[in-house]
Amino acid sequence: MRGLVLAAAGVTALAAASLFVGVSDLTIGTLLSGTSDEAAQVLLVSRIPRTLALVLAGAGMAVSGLILQMLARNKFVEPSTAGTAESAVFGMLMVTLLAPETPMLGRMLVAGACALAGTALFLAILRRMPLRSPLIVPLVGIMLGAVITASTEFVAYRTDMLQSVRAWETGDFSGVLRGRYELLWIGAVLTAVAYAAADRFTVAGLGEDFTTNLGLNHRRVVSLGLVIVSLVTAAVIATCGMIPFLGLIVPNLISLMRGDNMRLSLPWVALFGAGLVLACDIAGRLVIRPYEIPIGTTMGIVGSAIFLYLLLRKNRHAA
Repeated sequence: MRGLVLAAAGVTALAAASLFVGVSDLTIGTLLSGTSDEAAQVLLVSRIPRTLALVLAGAGMAVSGLILQMLARNKFVEPSTAGTAESAVFGMLMVTLLAPETPMLGRMLVAGACALAGTALFLAILRRMPLRSPLIVPLVGIMLGAVITASTEFVAYRTDMLQSVRAWETGDFSGVLRGRYELLWIGAVLTAVAYAAADRFTVAGLGEDFTTNLGLNHRRVVSLGLVIVSLVTAAVIATCGMIPFLGLIVPNLISLMRGDNMRLSLPWVALFGAGLVLACDIAGRLVIRPYEIPIGTTMGIVGSAIFLYLLLRKNRHAA
């Protein structure tokens, strides 16, 4: 419990730092003096919504990766290696083309439905394949995602929507303002649902036969997990775009420290995911200030390095 409190304090410190990093000159002294209405507006309209979006998106995507790894029974699976994120982008494109007047909530639901279908297809393919190596699972997901992405970009190219697709494929919080991030609270609610069902997901990760012997409906548990993952992924993509590697590396790092009991590890995964996204976003705002590196780029660099470490570590222990 003490470690969890310290982790929460660390995330709170990063969130506080995020409020005062950016192009606009915003300091505690300026806010307390009350002489600048512009500073208060920047804080309320931009900085606080952006910081909340970073925390909610980071926690939601990290927990989604943990759920997918449990359901697929593979440590190298996450929304961007299971076709989930790519399917959500396809859904966003289709609803934008066919029903452009649809409100953002409706677009997110359509994207969530497409993400659910893509993830279900990924799991169906896995059930029909002989999996001799754990690395085959993410390769299948990457290939499926590549097919979906190619189809999405072909349609986008023919309909002059390629720029919008690129925006959904690249995580970027620079455009997050008050009124444009609230969908992410759905992810917070679903994360709470995932915590309530954590024991069921842990049992489902042991296999269908074991789950059935304990009196649980394996299909129902898997369906609940897929709905949570799909809706959280769709909400994040609709708000700020893809965040690569997050759902893969955070659950693996927490697993090394806390084990595979989902109820015990889920709060750590949520906090660590939020903290990592906050840290990468702050770094992206400072490296080439006053310009900004998108979170998709900074998270891609950090995530790929940690992913390589996890792969090399696994191979070394296997040897």
